[in-house]
Amino acid sequence: MDRFLGALDQTLRTLFATPRGTRPCPVVPNEATHLGADERRHAGALMRVNHVGEICAQALYTAQAMATRNEGLRLQLEQAAREETDHLAWTKARLDELGARPSLLNPLWYAGAFGLGLVAGRFGDPVSLGFLVETERQVEAHLQGHLDRLPAADHASRAIVAQMKDDEAAHANLALASGAAELPAAVKAAMRTAARVMTTTAHYI
Repeated sequence: MDRFLGALDQTLRTLFATPRGTRPCPVVPNEATHLGADERRHAGALMRVNHVGEICAQALYTAQAMATRNEGLRLQLEQAAREETDHLAWTKARLDELGARPSLLNPLWYAGAFGLGLVAGRFGDPVSLGFLVETERQVEAHLQGHLDRLPAADHASRAIVAQMKDDEAAHANLALASGAAELPAAVKAAMRTAARVMTTTAHYI
């Protein structure tokens, strides 16, 4: 019951409260951002997708922490979730600066990611960690793609995405070192397809 109530509290905080990070938002010293209207819209759409990714990360880590019976792993997952909260706060703040809105489907994205995390957790810790590793690897590649697509002058967004990319790689490496199992190729492909649907939809809605 305690875990259930904790997960419910995290859900409400993620979807309806203003996220607050523990680390300052990354910046590029002495680099001001000057964007035209089209560049702002483009950057806003990309950062909306990144914000959705962080909504999903909160759901995934919360569900996996709820599912595991390993106290050490639960603490590790909760720590990762706290670090992902920084990303959630940074992307939301950047959306506000760009005059862009979050995805209207955030509750749906959260529910889907929570369900996947719970299912992965029920298959045992190695599979749950393997799911986490593959998720973070795909997110890392996705963020690199956004670094290539963001306007060159959008130093603020690029600094955030670059730090997020480094953090996701660290989370994947930690999960791998903790005993993650290698997922079947078919599962990885299905995850990539689901992520493609989500990112394409969130770009606009």
